[in-house]
Amino acid sequence: MPTSYILSPQAIPELTPAFSVGQGAEVRFLGTVRGLEDNRLISGIDYSAYQPMAEKMLAELVESGRVAHGPHEVFIQHRLGFVAAEEPSILIRVRTKHSAAAFDLCRWYLQEVKTRVPIWKRPVFVP
Repeated sequence: MPTSYILSPQAIPELTPAFSVGQGAEVRFLGTVRGLEDNRLISGIDYSAYQPMAEKMLAELVESGRVAHGPHEVFIQHRLGFVAAEEPSILIRVRTKHSAAAFDLCRWYLQEVKTRVPIWKRPVFVP
């Protein structure tokens, strides 16, 4: 089974891998750093994590998603380090047999990443 998550400073690629047999829907969430934080201009966000714990939490999240929500494919990439405004910081890609399940799962994974995975952000404000 391919890796289900990546935490790294790598840019998020625009490449979409081929579908597996039986998959008919893909929902992709691409979260981009906004140029404003608390109504102040920012040049970007510096993301940090205790990587061993964050990777453990992502692995548990993917496994619990598969157990609770049935067969699907998921890939999560969250960037670490400085991410400039207007650049993507997170990608969540969910593939299922049907579209409704893909939308629901993508939203579920996003909420779980935000609330369970220890990734911290520090906005870098424009002087």
